[in-house]
Amino acid sequence: MIVEIVILAMIAVFLGLRLYAVLGRRPEDSDEPLRRRLEQADPQATPRALPAKLPEKMPIIARAVGSSAEPAGFDAAAEAGIRAIVAADRRFDVTLFLTGAKSAYGMVLETFWRGDKDALAQLCERAVYESFAAAIDARTAAGETIDARLIRVNDARIVSAEYIAPVARIAVRFIADIASVTRNGEGAVVAGSLNDAIESRDLWTFTRDLTSRDPDWQLDETDQG
Repeated sequence: MIVEIVILAMIAVFLGLRLYAVLGRRPEDSDEPLRRRLEQADPQATPRALPAKLPEKMPIIARAVGSSAEPAGFDAAAEAGIRAIVAADRRFDVTLFLTGAKSAYGMVLETFWRGDKDALAQLCERAVYESFAAAIDARTAAGETIDARLIRVNDARIVSAEYIAPVARIAVRFIADIASVTRNGEGAVVAGSLNDAIESRDLWTFTRDLTSRDPDWQLDETDQG
């Protein structure tokens, strides 16, 4: 009986020491209290959503603006404008914007090549649309057709950005390889070749009203860059 009492006492002492080891010591860095971790969480954090068409989210900035790292995806001259856009829309992301811009670049070109004016009207501001539509009409009137292919987009970089409330404007320089051939009404080649891609440099400006519920950016201006 005495032996059993001693064993039970030893077990009680052992359990007491284990409880003290777990509950009685200060929390170390590795077992920081959950409450503190929750307090450190960013209450303003918003989940990122994937964009549609040409989104304002075209993967805030790929690098920290103002760091010593080389800017990712934009020229130094565009940094102030990007800062202003980010301040107005915390969901804006340079990497995602450029991903969407490259997709839109290919989409607009292919829509223009096949002469789909209705689709172009959804992607471009009125002045740009009218320019594309006039070129399509002239091509149709001449009885010509275009067979063109976007081989690859070698580079897409923001060269300027500005925010004049509520509209954001971002100019992107695209460097791409394009192969195209123009045929007359009889099908004879009058210009170009599908065997030789030509480097194309375009400067396109996209705009968006940041107060709008519509997340899509529209092509506002085109130029050779």
